[in-house]
Amino acid sequence: MEQTQYLILLLIALCSVSECVQRQYHFINELKTWTEAQRFCRENYTDLATVDNMNDMNELKKSVNVGGVQYIWIGLKKIVDNIDKWQWSSGEPALYLNWASGQPEGRDYCAMMRNGEWHDLPCSNSRTFICNSSNNRLVFVKEETKNWKDAQSFCRQRHIDLVSVRNQDENQQVKEIISDSHISTDVWIGLFRVRDSWQWSDQSNSSFRYWASTEPNNAGGIENCTMIKPNDQGQWYDISCNGRYPFVCHEDKLILITETLTWTEALRYCRQNYTDLVSVHSVQMQEEVMNVVKRASTGAVWLGLRHSCTVGLWFWVSGETVCYQNWAPGNGTDEDCERTVRSGAVQSGGDQRWISRPEHDKLNFICSRYED
Repeated sequence: MEQTQYLILLLIALCSVSECVQRQYHFINELKTWTEAQRFCRENYTDLATVDNMNDMNELKKSVNVGGVQYIWIGLKKIVDNIDKWQWSSGEPALYLNWASGQPEGRDYCAMMRNGEWHDLPCSNSRTFICNSSNNRLVFVKEETKNWKDAQSFCRQRHIDLVSVRNQDENQQVKEIISDSHISTDVWIGLFRVRDSWQWSDQSNSSFRYWASTEPNNAGGIENCTMIKPNDQGQWYDISCNGRYPFVCHEDKLILITETLTWTEALRYCRQNYTDLVSVHSVQMQEEVMNVVKRASTGAVWLGLRHSCTVGLWFWVSGETVCYQNWAPGNGTDEDCERTVRSGAVQSGGDQRWISRPEHDKLNFICSRYED
């Protein structure tokens, strides 16, 4: 009994935030139009490069392993009418909102926090600001004030991004950091309003953008595709789709297998043909899973999640402890070990939460193509 309790405490101690590698980037040093580059990437990899956040952007820049390249295609293209919405600078969807009464007024395009509540404000105003940094650490830059765009650039260059406030707990954390500083001021957060008419080639819902200042400007009314300048921190520019440039493809980490197999059969299939059944150890990876399972033919899809009756814990077959959790109500708690071994699956519909299923059920499953 004491040994089991010790193991449980050890597993909890091992939980830590890790960066999530969702895709690999491949630089192709061949001159093609945007459409030709898109066709090449779809035939040889997954698609022209999609970028979800600054971690992705940094990985993409690392993939450009030759010098002297000025322009590089990525997979962002203008195809739809403007959509007016609030979103986080980090690219995450703005699901939790904590506007003060009467806010937003609808005239301004950037958000700041005052006494724990949010207000919209002209982006040109100068304010202190808070950055997200590594290991979920927050950095309050209170020694200087910047407009919202400059604050975003500061955070992206020195930390990760302007702070995202995704739930009530994170809102309280940011509020306390401001309060503890004894500075009575409005503080920029990473929320901004955008009229967006751009979509990724792979149809993903990523709202992350890394435009250079004054971009996109649609010069001449014909700039409908996106390229990056490696020598300009990889920032994005709109340009005519007919230019011929090198490009970056991406290969998704995950692949949905629409065969119906038991959990053990699915595990064997993934290890023989790819790397492993998928482990979901972050919000970002869960979002990737949610994109993939929409195409499933079964009501649930196997994950690399297994229950151990020996210690009474769930674990990932790839070795990670189950720190991040996304269980549906009534799942992931006590399991009846006398009846059948249980494994973890994700619902392919609804809110796509995790559920516990008997290992002999036959479901679609998700394989990882490569290790983090």
